[in-house]
Parts: sequence; C-alpha cells; structure tokens
Amino acid sequence: MERGVEWNFEPTLDRISALMDVLGSPQRSYQVIHVAGTNGKSTTTRMIETILRERNLRVGRFTSPHLISMRERISVDGVPLSEERFAEVYEDVLPYLEMIDARGRRLSFFETLTAMAFVAFADAPVDVAVIETGMGGSFDATNVADGAVAVITPISLDHMDYLGPDVETIAGEKAGIIKPGAMAVLAQQQLPAAEVLMRRAAEVGATVAREGLEFGVLGRELAVGGQLLHLKSLKGTYDEVLLPLYGAHQASNAACALAAVEALTAGSEPLDPELVRQAFLQVTSPGRLEVVRRGPTVLVDAAHNPGGIQATLDGVQESFGFDKLVGVVAMFADKDVAGILELLEPMMDEIVVTRNSSPRSMDVDELAALAEEIFDPDRVHRADRLDEAIDRAIAIADEAGEFGGAGVLITGSVVTAGDARLLLKAGEAG
Repeated sequence: MERGVEWNFEPTLDRISALMDVLGSPQRSYQVIHVAGTNGKSTTTRMIETILRERNLRVGRFTSPHLISMRERISVDGVPLSEERFAEVYEDVLPYLEMIDARGRRLSFFETLTAMAFVAFADAPVDVAVIETGMGGSFDATNVADGAVAVITPISLDHMDYLGPDVETIAGEKAGIIKPGAMAVLAQQQLPAAEVLMRRAAEVGATVAREGLEFGVLGRELAVGGQLLHLKSLKGTYDEVLLPLYGAHQASNAACALAAVEALTAGSEPLDPELVRQAFLQVTSPGRLEVVRRGPTVLVDAAHNPGGIQATLDGVQESFGFDKLVGVVAMFADKDVAGILELLEPMMDEIVVTRNSSPRSMDVDELAALAEEIFDPDRVHRADRLDEAIDRAIAIADEAGEFGGAGVLITGSVVTAGDARLLLKAGEAG
C-alpha cells in the first residue's frame, strides 16, 4: 500500500468518515468495545476477545501495530485473516478508497487497514468487534465506530509530538472514544488523567466504572507460568483465576477486560465463574514478557515508553528474580530513550545495544553513547544487528553457569520484540 508511513498522523476523521459512508457504514453492523490508552491496549483487547469467544460469540479483533505479519491486526474468531482473505478484503475496499482519493482526500495506511477491519468484521459477520486505537482517540481512524463500551488503559507520556506535551492533553485526546450513553471502563490513572476522563464522561452522559472502586484486583499470588487472581468486577467476584501472564499490570488488564465484558452483557447476573477461568487460561499476549527460550531464560517485551518499561521491570523482578539480567535494547530515535535507559540501569547488570529492522531505529553508535553516559561504559556492549546482539547477551548470561540464575530481556520497541520472536522462532504471532 503506497499510502505513506503509519506514524505520519494527521488529526482528522474526514477521510475515514467519507469512506465509511460510501462503504455503507460497516462499523455500525455489530457491537463495539473500543480500547484506548498508552500501555496495555493490545493485551486488554486480546483478553476481552477471549472472554467473549468463550461465551460463544463471534468476535472480530483489531490491534496495532503488528509483531511479525500485518495480518495479525485483523482477526476473526481468534485467527488472523489468511493471506487470501486479507488480499480479498483489500480488493473489495480498493474501488471505494480510490473514489475518496479522487476527491483530494488520499487515505492513509492506517485508515486503509481500519476500513479493511470494519469491512471484514461486517462480512464475517461478527457479533462484537473489539477495536484498539492506533494512536490517541478523538482523531484516531477507529473513532468512526461508536463503542457501547470504552476502555481506557493507563495513560502516560508517549507520542507527545502528536498527542500533546502532558498527561492531561493526552488524556483529553484518548477520552474522545467515550461516546454519549456508553460505559467507560477506566484503569487506574494518574490524577490529572483521571480528572480529564471523568469530565468527558460527565459531559457526554457516560456511565463510569473505575479500577479500584467499581472493579479491581482483590488479590493475586504467583503461580507456575503466571499468577492466580481474585477479581472484583461489576456484577460479582471471581476467585482462583489463573492468568498465564506475568506482572501486576497484566492483572490490572485482566480486571479491565472482565469489567468491559460485563458492561456489554445484559442483566445483573455475573458471568459463569468457570467460563471466566477457562477464558483467562487461554489468554496469550505475544511479545509481552514472553518467555521465548529457556537455559538461559530469554524474555521478549514490546515496552517502548517509560510507563511500559517500569511495568515490565516490576514483572521481571516479581516473577523471575534473576541473579543477573542482561538487556538487549533497540529503540526508535523519537522515544524517550534516556528516560528508558535510566529505568533499565538499576535492573540490568549488562546491556547490549543494537538496532531493529525499522528505519526509525536509533543509530547503534548514538544509542551506545547514551547508554555509556547512564551505565558504566564497561557494562555496555554494542552489536550492529539484532541477531548478533541476542547471541552476545546469551553468551554473557551463559558465563554465569547453568545454575547462575541469569536471564536476558529483549525490549525497547514493538518492532524489536517482533524481530526477536522471528529470530528465536517463537512461533506465529496472533
């Protein structure tokens, strides 16, 4: 698709709205749960989808960005569109795209994918679509859908050049997915963000459910391969819920997902507790504190901003307790690279800096120079390619010996996580 780059964001819904009109508004043919926020969107979206599917509903899932294949972004019944179906949907949409383009409103890459998702879900047809925003909310292409439930995951600083310089401004943009009469499910937020979200909900007459008040995590304990949760939701409590993901942030995501599904469900009765347990047992979140190798343990994580990195490090510390941690880091140059390195420094004994496959990846020499200012220079290693960096980090971890308790964490970007999964043959994403 010769429609520019995904990160070239223009704040308007004019083009996508015009396209939806000529397509017959496919986004209005099913119920929508809309998910925005800075961190945890994709995982929360996948959790919501899994619970809905366990209830025997047909579900469409739209997420971004992808780890390995663009087809991951559009899933029906938990499976990404096949290559043939992906091409078919594009061919179906193309004449309409060209019609809008001809009006001088050339649609972007992300707008095109969003339209394809809405059309694929209408054709399936799905009962519910769980839609993750790409960036922001108000002017995100996905916001042509009216979510009966709007989920806002934790908001922190990211994409400031597009969304605004502070948490309040960013929250104002993300609050745009809260529609009149909807249910807003709000993860725990920094106070300035919470105030903005509550104000938006009041302005449009939305009902609010807040983590820590109307729903939340009552308790959790470490378990083999994840954690055991006790959740309070809008209609009941659910105990002995095994979540095969690591970290307090994933428990919070689970609470938000469960509240979102209950909010969509008619009546006041809670969901069947066994159904909830079975659903969470099946949850996967590729590239999110994912173990891709043992001996030494190698983790891949897509965190790319300080909020995400802090949650990742907390999860590593709680669930793995390595005696020695070696980092492999490749980041986009437009991120808060210094802020992320400062968070990594106390946790990582050594770090291998490298680059990923994106043209936005920071130059290795530049990243190494920054890292050496924050780490002792003798703790910083560099590799021009990610595969070389991973080999180097594993070799350093191996020096600790078989029972040395060393681990490797590969992080810094969704692209870094996707590249690493591909290199380490973690399997097909999605």
